[in-house]
Amino acid sequence: MNNTTLGPVSISKGRTVVPFLLHPTTMPTQVAGPPPTAEETWLQAAQRGDRAAFGHIVQRYHRLILSLAYRLGGDAHLAEDVAQDTFLKAWRYLPDFRPEYDHSLRAWLCRIAHNRTIDLLRQQRPHTDLPLGHPTAAPSPLRQALTAETTLEVQAAIRRLPELSRTALILREYEEMSYAEIAAVLDIPIGTVMSRLYHARRRLAEELAPLLHTGALL
Repeated sequence: MNNTTLGPVSISKGRTVVPFLLHPTTMPTQVAGPPPTAEETWLQAAQRGDRAAFGHIVQRYHRLILSLAYRLGGDAHLAEDVAQDTFLKAWRYLPDFRPEYDHSLRAWLCRIAHNRTIDLLRQQRPHTDLPLGHPTAAPSPLRQALTAETTLEVQAAIRRLPELSRTALILREYEEMSYAEIAAVLDIPIGTVMSRLYHARRRLAEELAPLLHTGALL
């Protein structure tokens, strides 16, 4: 029998034989993408109206929302109201959430919480803002004081910061968010986030200078 072989195709007596059709185990397999995370599974189910799935999202982010609202306003009752309002609004608008536009679910929830907290605070007292400048590194003693947060002076000084600067500092120092996430929460450019952080740290350093120098905050 005369056979002629051309690459992967064998030709015998006028017939063309394709090897991978005779041996299915050699068929190329389709590469599957990574499995969805638990949060992605909850999100997809919640967007279809699954309340139990949304309950998992609430459990995951409730502490974060409470913490953000409390650090912004210094009022536990206000923080509870903000958390409730945040998740009610999130449930209502969850079908419209898109990660490609809203960055992350965490950032989206924090944006809702921030806006609601500021609305409530503005009903109590107006706030003025500071001009922006160029970012630089925070003083090391100040960073230690922020990390410790052991005194009422630090908490009060943070609450005296302008709205956006205060939120940016809290999200960066306490919630360890990236500049990109903070920008998504506040709906401002990353460069503006850096400027807000610079002015927040500088103002805190000035206000807390006497305590920082004596080591009372450390």
